[in-house]
Amino acid sequence: SMLRGRGGCYKHTFYGIASYQCMEATPSLACANKCVFCWRHHKNPVGTSWRWETDDAQMLIDGFMTKHRQMIKEMRGLPGVMPERLHEANTIRHCALSLVGEPIIYPQINQFIELLHNEGISSFLVSNAQFPAQMESLVACTQLYVSIDASNAEDLRRVDRPLFKDYWERFLECVDILRSKGQRTVFRLTLVKSWNMSELEGYAELIRRGKPDFVEIKGVTFTGGNKPELGMSNVPWHAEVVAFSKEVTALVADEYEIASEHAHSCAVMIGNKTKFKKGDDWHTWIDFAKFLELFHAGKAFSAEDYMVKTPEWAVFGRGMLGDGGFDPAETHHRKGDSRSVSASSTPASTHPGTPARQD
Repeated sequence: SMLRGRGGCYKHTFYGIASYQCMEATPSLACANKCVFCWRHHKNPVGTSWRWETDDAQMLIDGFMTKHRQMIKEMRGLPGVMPERLHEANTIRHCALSLVGEPIIYPQINQFIELLHNEGISSFLVSNAQFPAQMESLVACTQLYVSIDASNAEDLRRVDRPLFKDYWERFLECVDILRSKGQRTVFRLTLVKSWNMSELEGYAELIRRGKPDFVEIKGVTFTGGNKPELGMSNVPWHAEVVAFSKEVTALVADEYEIASEHAHSCAVMIGNKTKFKKGDDWHTWIDFAKFLELFHAGKAFSAEDYMVKTPEWAVFGRGMLGDGGFDPAETHHRKGDSRSVSASSTPASTHPGTPARQD
């Protein structure tokens, strides 16, 4: 969509990423969980330790970059694709290590991240919080995530279906380790109606414990399948995600506020206001060049050293009516409608309940 000038994903709104310059990849297909909402439908391997052949980190990165550029090349000539963005897309700026599996168990993960940074590529790594030793030894990422799929041991067992018997202890240890990391840290909550949207105080307690810089709260995406474990009835509307976020934020209001939203993705971001809000201005966007400079300098640095002011349109409550978080520099396009609506003019919809989509 962003290649056509029709808007980016929530990572553009929250952090300033150009979606077409973001490479989604993973160095590990394996995972220690079998989550009910896994969009891979459990076709990937599972395990509690690495027991597969290890591909060289440089080989993986070279292959990922080649595949990204091949996909971009296939976009040539498609209606609406903007030539300047197509050209820019060949320069990869970001890598989201969240495609599938648990990237942190890949034996060369630290070398992999360092090689990304050497290529001028930022790193966004998502972990399922089951490998505390690997998290402890992880080198600095641009942004490190922990998936918080439930607020208590029983719900986590039902939702994530972990392989480890001591899954809850491992989970809490990873939350504690996240707190000690100096770079940007995020809790990611995937909301599944009738599964994990109760026990709000439990989520608040985890936030107090882990002290993440940000909390991403996103509605689950329905992925279909022959025998889906979830249905559309389990997918919350954006208005429900916002309401949930407000309730959780109220429990940790001494340090956190809702900072941003991306209605199209059914996503809300809570931010630590003591660190990232200066006066009335949020600073959730990232100075990626500064991060790489700090990383290569080899000295200690913090998340506040590479933050950038968030534009007004991306701040919660200040964006496009009914479609908060939509970049006004883009054009709003509706499927099945030959008309395109400029974000700087009339909103495409005033209904806040946009169902979740995969970005």
